[in-house]
This record gives sequence, C-alpha cells and structure tokens, in this order.
Amino acid sequence: MKQAQRRGLLIILSSPSGAGKSTLARRLMQWDKGLKFSVSATTRAPRPGEVDGEDYYFLSEDEFRRQVTNGEMLEHAHVFGNFYGSPAGPVKETIEDGQDVLFDVDWQGEQQIRNSDLGKHALSIFILPPSITELRRRLISRGQDSEEVIAKRMLKSWDEISHWGAYDYVLINEDLDETEAHLKTMIAAERLRREQQPGLQHHVRMLQSEFEEMS
Repeated sequence: MKQAQRRGLLIILSSPSGAGKSTLARRLMQWDKGLKFSVSATTRAPRPGEVDGEDYYFLSEDEFRRQVTNGEMLEHAHVFGNFYGSPAGPVKETIEDGQDVLFDVDWQGEQQIRNSDLGKHALSIFILPPSITELRRRLISRGQDSEEVIAKRMLKSWDEISHWGAYDYVLINEDLDETEAHLKTMIAAERLRREQQPGLQHHVRMLQSEFEEMS
C-alpha cells in the first residue's frame, strides 16, 4: 500500500553565533532540494538586488503590526530599529504540500513558533559548541568581525546557550560531518511521526473495512 502523503515539518535551528548553524543549514539545503528556507518579512527598505517574496517580504510598519495583531506572524522581533518576522501563511501552505520549512531563529523565535497554531509540526534543534574557547576561536577564524563585535557576540552567547533545555534535540557540534549526519537522522525520523501523516487515519479505516468484509 502506498505511503500516505506527509505534512511538512517546521525545522528550527538555533545556536550561539559561531557554533556552526549556518553551515549546517546550507548542508541540509544541499541534501534535500525540496527543503524550503523560511522567507522572513521585514520593515527595512530593500537593498540593491533584493527581490520581494524571495529575499524578504518587504512590509510597511503599519502592515507588519497589523499582521502581528491578527496572528499572521509565527514569530517576530524588533532588531536595530526594524521589525522582522516569519509570515504564517506561506509556511502553512508549504507544509500542507508536504515540504519542510527551515528556520534560523533564536530561542525567542523558537518559543513563539512552538506556541503558534503550527507548533505541533515543529522540530527544534539547538547546536552547542564543544567549548567556549572553541566558540571564540571559530568567531575569530571567520575574519568577519572586529574584536569589539566578537566580544559582544561572546557575551550574548551564554544567554542563548542557557535556553538549550527548551529544544527537542541538542547536538554538540564538535565534528561538522557527524553533526550533519545526526541532523539528517532526526529529520528522517520526525517526518514519520504519526501527526505528520494525515492519511493514516483513512488508511486504518480502509483496513478496518477490508477486515470486516473478510469476517
């Protein structure tokens, strides 16, 4: 009998800066071409080359606030003078089509998604560094930030790490290939959860009818 079509997952990845989250997200996207990265909404102005609906959904502040009030944002935050958030509509359509959506959000975003109407379809994973010393080394080796920025990221890192217990799974990213393999195993298993297979109930009814006809 054909496997019942599944619902997509809301795959949430969180970590302190430098723990490897962005690299792991890119690897997951390469592993599964059907995996969709969540397109955020923002009130900031588009930058040259950015396309509405592909890079971001560009909204006015009034429209953004209206969507938040109406419960149309899965999560949102105010960052450096602008609002950012994850519109619920496109995510719902995507998971109903059986495709997973990948979120790169902090612990506050994870909690908002978890408490939303779509939270029962969420899979949240926190990525820990093997040590604070290694976390700092990775930030420095990227060569992207000044010492001042690195110091700020390090201060923020413990606040983020302190919320690890709220997640479904926690991985220590000591070896990137091993962590990637664990992520794939988790996603493969979660895709088979009973709640993710809406056709199962119909299939069981069919089995029941077939059994009764044979009795």
